[in-house]
Amino acid sequence: MAAAPLAPGFAAAAEVRKQIKITGIETDLLQLPPAAFTGDAIHNFGSTSGGVVLRILTDAGITGWGYTNFAAIAGAPRVVQTILEHEIKPILIGQDPAFPKRIRSDLWKALEYQGMQGITQFALSVVDIAIWDILGKAAGMPVYKMLGAMRDRMPAYAMCGWYRENDQDHSQYKKTISETLELGYRAFKVKVGRYSLEDDAARIEVGRKTAGKDIRIMVDANQAYSRVEAIRRGRVYQELGCFWYEEPLPPWDHEGYAELTQALDMRIATGENHYNKHHFTDLLMKKGADVVQPDNRRAGGPTEWMEIGAISDAFGVELASHGGGPVNMNILCAIPNAIYMETGGKQDMKDGEVLAPQAPGMSSEVTREFINKHKVS
Repeated sequence: MAAAPLAPGFAAAAEVRKQIKITGIETDLLQLPPAAFTGDAIHNFGSTSGGVVLRILTDAGITGWGYTNFAAIAGAPRVVQTILEHEIKPILIGQDPAFPKRIRSDLWKALEYQGMQGITQFALSVVDIAIWDILGKAAGMPVYKMLGAMRDRMPAYAMCGWYRENDQDHSQYKKTISETLELGYRAFKVKVGRYSLEDDAARIEVGRKTAGKDIRIMVDANQAYSRVEAIRRGRVYQELGCFWYEEPLPPWDHEGYAELTQALDMRIATGENHYNKHHFTDLLMKKGADVVQPDNRRAGGPTEWMEIGAISDAFGVELASHGGGPVNMNILCAIPNAIYMETGGKQDMKDGEVLAPQAPGMSSEVTREFINKHKVS
């Protein structure tokens, strides 16, 4: 018995998807102007930042967009651009973007000699984002629905508690918190670890007094501590009612993280400096986290994120993003155990939750105005 013919609209869509092939890539190297100083326990930001815009071209006239950026390493964007143009481009040409897992496998095989961490993974992640942007545009729907949506909004917290220059009286800090709450956030994060434990406690207490008892406060130590110091300070943060305690140790110290999860009752969060599902799996097997935090630039793009989400869910561990924006939203809305998106500034928000993007694709396009303004010749 012959199969029933497809309706005209479905037939046209099926024909486009059947024929689509990657035909090339384009990249733009961007350099952003200096910004006001912000700092965490070990980093100073503001003087140098830049990124790489990626466009993956297809024979269907659909372009997939991705963008990766660096806030502290001046030469890194050019290295990523070189990897994209000279090592990844030959692997992509002729591929069908409807096979993102096969493309990931081919890229891993082609690039494993130089290692699948660091700058290499930044390049692979932005490729995967652009590929999913193609797929969403071809299907005419936002990617979170293609991935199998769990929700159409996510709770968000603001990364507003930076260290700032000349702020010994916490006036800038308090102003930023107040402005954040006016935007609709119900949670925010405070940087700790740059100075003494007494200074940390004062920052948390100022944040609590400014925000009120119904607002959640997270703390982030950015790898600043030894195991002993992490436990010592963590007990104080816990007593002050912080919701989670983020990245107190270097990312490779999974045994140390396991000690922390045993020693403290508050959530231990980490993962922004983990590079793929294998690193997260080892962390989870050692019981080193209560919340895992993939970063879009390092974790491998939507394809790898979904697997990290499934693995962490199987371990009964929650997930939150490091970083925000529409790309993160598209992934988080498809992960059942996701609890927060990190972000800041004005968002399309309701009751402390950011609404999912509704445009087809990843909503990852970078405006031509922004590119032209910051492009390196």
